[in-house]
Amino acid sequence: MLTPSFPIRTDRLLLRAFESADEDAWYAIRSRDDVARYLYGQALTREGVRAEVERKRGNTALRDEGDVLSVAVVEPNAARVIGEVILRWRSRVHRQGEIGFVFHPEFGGKGYATEAAAAMLDLGFEGLGLHRIYGSCDARNRASAALMERLGMRREAHFIHNEIFKGEWGEEFHYAILRDEWSARRTPGARTGRSALGS
Repeated sequence: MLTPSFPIRTDRLLLRAFESADEDAWYAIRSRDDVARYLYGQALTREGVRAEVERKRGNTALRDEGDVLSVAVVEPNAARVIGEVILRWRSRVHRQGEIGFVFHPEFGGKGYATEAAAAMLDLGFEGLGLHRIYGSCDARNRASAALMERLGMRREAHFIHNEIFKGEWGEEFHYAILRDEWSARRTPGARTGRSALGS
């Protein structure tokens, strides 16, 4: 079981639970067609965003496999939510988890997503005791693939025409990293930000 002590502070970011007041900021992200391009589903309406934020407000702990931890990412100077990172508990027996992330394009190229995702890997490995954490992205989503590679995750699969995605055959990259591999990267001098557990 994992119930993070929010807020979590990394070098440049504040990670916390979602709040009702985040609706406008989340709408500014999830209503964009370019954000929805590689996500299941379309850009969200105001009503869809309201329902999604309410659901995310309840995703604050991992009590059993299948649970999702939804974390709002705030850049202090922006004073609003700029993205989300998630950790899903996939298997208790096999100690497997999955990460995901969505960010406003305006804040791309600054390393914020990498910094926030690194905090989630810390939580999964050190807080929940996972053995392996994986992530996936559309093969055309070079930014997401590059992010996972910056985290030290290895590309373990390239699925070709594995599903119909938004009316056409899709392809996916799957990445993963093991706990001992992540621990080796978190030695002094590692460049992925401060541990999420000591914040």
